[in-house]
Amino acid sequence: MYSDADIQGLIERIKSPDDVISGAAWQSAGPYGAVAVEPLAALMADGDFELARKGKRALYRVVRHVGQPAAGGERRAVERELIVVLETSPSPVRREVLWMLSEIGSERAVGPMAALLADQELHEDARCALTRLPAPSAVTALKSAFLTAPKDLKYALAESLRERGEKVEGYPSRKLEPTAQTGVTPRQ
Repeated sequence: MYSDADIQGLIERIKSPDDVISGAAWQSAGPYGAVAVEPLAALMADGDFELARKGKRALYRVVRHVGQPAAGGERRAVERELIVVLETSPSPVRREVLWMLSEIGSERAVGPMAALLADQELHEDARCALTRLPAPSAVTALKSAFLTAPKDLKYALAESLRERGEKVEGYPSRKLEPTAQTGVTPRQ
């Protein structure tokens, strides 16, 4: 278990102007686990693009570290922290957290992720992340959103539901619609 001082040291090393120090720091963030989630998410919201990117990379290292088969307890702890960040952070951070949860999330993550289907800025990321999430309740959340979604979003939700094995009538795949006029005439 890492202490607050350990986490503070990690953050300070990531913030270092020396790329050798900061690179080594974000690349080694994986084992820090759940206690690093909130500080790294805060770093992701930093106004300095490079610093925010280092924070994002470090947090992805944590997610991938706990995504290993033997990391069940660690995975649950990181998932809990990511859900808190999902509910309290700025949109750019929440967007990345949706994708992180799509890698390690369980049934617990479905509700908070599905809540973002109503968010104009994040609904597409939420839809795609829920499509990836293997939790059975993710399909239920997509079905529920489909019932109340505006028409333009229904096509995307229908595509997600079909990808999860559900039949959806009345909203054909937009991939099948021609996008350009052709000069090809049908055979007689």
